[in-house]
Amino acid sequence: MNEGEILIGTNPDSLDSTVLPATPEEKAKQLPEPTGYHILCTIPEVEAKYSTGLLKSDISMRHEEVLSTVFFVMALGPSCYKDSSRFPYKQDPETGEMVPAPWCKVGDFILARPTSGTRLKIHGREFRIMNDDSVEAVVEDPRGISRA
Repeated sequence: MNEGEILIGTNPDSLDSTVLPATPEEKAKQLPEPTGYHILCTIPEVEAKYSTGLLKSDISMRHEEVLSTVFFVMALGPSCYKDSSRFPYKQDPETGEMVPAPWCKVGDFILARPTSGTRLKIHGREFRIMNDDSVEAVVEDPRGISRA
């Protein structure tokens, strides 16, 4: 183990140890790859001020993050929107085949219930892994959208 590394586990069958990543590139590789019909989302940055210009308290910002209804789609699992009994299929104009018509894609801002999915934090940033049928809407510009 090198100086500055944090030991997080060892393998009794090997002399190698597992350490936390040190560089931003290594940290980016820690993002989970969604499996099955799951979607990996992140929460857009919470504004630090109210529209009046007053600063928000840390607890207010934390509540907005935890109870957010707006998410940014980062990755889709391989089975997302492929169940024809739950999601509509459309005809591909070029091939004539019936293909899935996904509700969202990577890079979309979506609306979902604040309690949707599994919450996890990676390097201080909150992510959610949610089911593909948790998506309630796609929005072009999430600014100005808040819980009622």
